[in-house]
Amino acid sequence: MASRASRRLLKDFLLKRVTSTPVSSVRHFSSSSSSETAPKIPHFSKKGRLLTGATIGLVIAGGAYVSTVDEATFCGWLFNATKLVNPFFALLDAEFAHKLAVSAAARGWVPREKRPDPSVLGLEVWGRKFSNPIGLAAGFDKNAEAIDGLLGLGFGFVEVGSVTPVPQEGNPKPRIFRLRQEGAIINRCGFNSEGIVAVAKRLGAQHGKRKLDETSSASSTSNNDVKHGGKAGPGILGVNLGKNKTSEDAAADYVQGVHSLSQYSDYLVINVSSPNTPGLRMLQGRKQLKDLVKKVQAARDEMQWGEEGPPPLLVKIAPDLSKEDLEDIAAVALALRLDGLIISNTTISRPDSVNKSPVAEETGGLSGKPLLNLSTNILKEMFILTRGKIPLIGCGGVFSGEDAYKKVRAGATLVQLYTGFAYGGPALIPRIKAELAECLERDGFKSISEAVGADYR
Repeated sequence: MASRASRRLLKDFLLKRVTSTPVSSVRHFSSSSSSETAPKIPHFSKKGRLLTGATIGLVIAGGAYVSTVDEATFCGWLFNATKLVNPFFALLDAEFAHKLAVSAAARGWVPREKRPDPSVLGLEVWGRKFSNPIGLAAGFDKNAEAIDGLLGLGFGFVEVGSVTPVPQEGNPKPRIFRLRQEGAIINRCGFNSEGIVAVAKRLGAQHGKRKLDETSSASSTSNNDVKHGGKAGPGILGVNLGKNKTSEDAAADYVQGVHSLSQYSDYLVINVSSPNTPGLRMLQGRKQLKDLVKKVQAARDEMQWGEEGPPPLLVKIAPDLSKEDLEDIAAVALALRLDGLIISNTTISRPDSVNKSPVAEETGGLSGKPLLNLSTNILKEMFILTRGKIPLIGCGGVFSGEDAYKKVRAGATLVQLYTGFAYGGPALIPRIKAELAECLERDGFKSISEAVGADYR
């Protein structure tokens, strides 16, 4: 297949080179003293001939390479090639670069992972099979535009949102700031969202496509095969719910999200921890959180569900919480049998590692490397407080497989990244998975599940 494709690309390239020769490059000559116009032949300068020859040589060499390598090797080459694009994105405005990346993923202009994940990374959570525990956090694909492309990159799961009931612009621009040397980002986007209707429409189309693919492939798939994935395709899809900035009834906003989007999601997230929506973090208080979760759970459970049951419900919390706050959240989570917690969102603090940067003075949530230790410490606390009874998703500062491994040993069943992906691009994903598998094998774990909370067992 690769050989036919490379030959076709080479043929198209050569045809274009011949047919696009500019008229100005053609000289006339006469075989006699006659003034009649002689046949036209292309003439190139020495530099032009060298450039053309080098280009054709590269195409032929590339075609030969593609035709001889196996699919896994070629897939690895494609992921590594994306590193060449990273410097280009670094030159762009941060928010424009983000939009461009989402657009590229939505159009399939990103590599697609064809290699199987290391078996040691496979696990089952909430009755759903994950091929690996590495996911993309909410905030990247806010409006569910690029789910297929992002899952195709090799993430075990992708979380879209935060989605608000009514469309809103969010905070004024500029609102995303890079701290490149520190491997960090500050954002104060403020739940910019196209709203539930637009997102539901996209998720509905994605869900329909998935069902169609399942039907068409049912005859060629053995019932004994282990299927990884969920409602969106090869990976698990989470939907992160937010509230509108001007809404006076937060619970009603989250309930509306459940009614409209839960049928398309493998899990739902109540986001009460963004620092960029006024008053939102107050919902993490014991009484406020308990009342909110009860209402959202009731709305979900009132809906009609098939054999698979309703989607799990999680809460995403902030890293800027006191020990008492964490105890209250853990008590609510255990009492209401919450399905999981995401730890954590961005921080409003400014660790010493970023204080010297003038960008650190910008208001908003800080993410990236400076958040790793803070979020992991909160993760450890919550794992102990919940006694390992609730699945935790570790998020914050993950840039390597070793970082992900720290989260897992601290109590994370699953791990998310965002800023690391923004800086490292698609090539980071297979690298993290390979490094994580090496960490597990180095320490004698036969599966990722065995390592969860290993530091406290």
